[in-house]
Amino acid sequence: MLTPKQIKFIREELDTAKNPLFLYDADGDGLASFFLLYKINREGTGIRVATTSKIDLQFMRKVDELNPDKIFILDIPLLDQEFVDKAKRPIFWIDHHQPQDIKNVHYFNPRIKNPDAYIPTTMMAYQVSNNEDDLWIATAGSLSDWYMPDFIDKFIEKYPDLLSKKSDLTETIFQEPVGKLVKLFFFIQKGPNNEVRKSIKILSRIKSPYEIFKQETSAGKFILHRFEKINQMYEEILKQAKKGITKSKVLLFSYPSTKWSFTANLANELIANYPKKVVIIARKNSGEMKCSLRAQFKIVDALEKSLVGLNGHGGGHPNACGAVIKEEDWETFLKKFKEEVKQL
Repeated sequence: MLTPKQIKFIREELDTAKNPLFLYDADGDGLASFFLLYKINREGTGIRVATTSKIDLQFMRKVDELNPDKIFILDIPLLDQEFVDKAKRPIFWIDHHQPQDIKNVHYFNPRIKNPDAYIPTTMMAYQVSNNEDDLWIATAGSLSDWYMPDFIDKFIEKYPDLLSKKSDLTETIFQEPVGKLVKLFFFIQKGPNNEVRKSIKILSRIKSPYEIFKQETSAGKFILHRFEKINQMYEEILKQAKKGITKSKVLLFSYPSTKWSFTANLANELIANYPKKVVIIARKNSGEMKCSLRAQFKIVDALEKSLVGLNGHGGGHPNACGAVIKEEDWETFLKKFKEEVKQL
């Protein structure tokens, strides 16, 4: 977590920013982190980073276009030194992935001091925000990154019909109504860019989850309608994935890139239902297999060993990883990975 000194520093930098640029990961943790910091002063612009895990020179186009006075990078694993050097602006990078060695950046990552720490970016953003009106956003972002926040009791007290009791993550996310809020933070970012931008803009103005789930405002009605439309597509794909259950320890499901990407969500829900398996959700796109891998035990080492000598890359958290493998090496990777998994 952030120290009091770090919290004060980031807050002061936000308060004095006239036109900040927020670059955030296009998942629930990234979106929640952006909302928490943006809503402090409602200044600047947020840009979703959906097609890459690195901030590099391609983002200079947005910097030149928007001319921000400060740049805040949220929940993005990689940052290119060339971008930092060319941007020539104060950069504040708040993240929780494998630490990087970057110069001339204000870098906040709990794993720098504790390599085994797992603190979603949302948790640090909420420390800076410190606004209990945004408790629902902080809870959605934390749970979406598979983390039970230490303020969950406050959430239960404030929204008992969304979460009735404190339990483990699997039960909370997949059996309690709050799970719908978690999915919403993911799904509202799916689809055509113009629809996504509109949805995020509207969602940033919503003050309570009840605006959405109790249909209290027109904004809430819009968000719920769009979410339910996307969720229907997701449920259809999930149903297909469950048909592929076999005795194998590896549960593999692949679907075409013509459909919207639900890889991480599918992987999370399937591993919650089949805890003894390793789940791989893959999509073929431009000659590559893009995958999300999940298990309720450590698999990152097995993944990294299986990629040795192949045209692909991957990594992530101990039991939640991502990988991209060239199609011609896909079958070889699967064979190697299944052998590694047998030993776990």
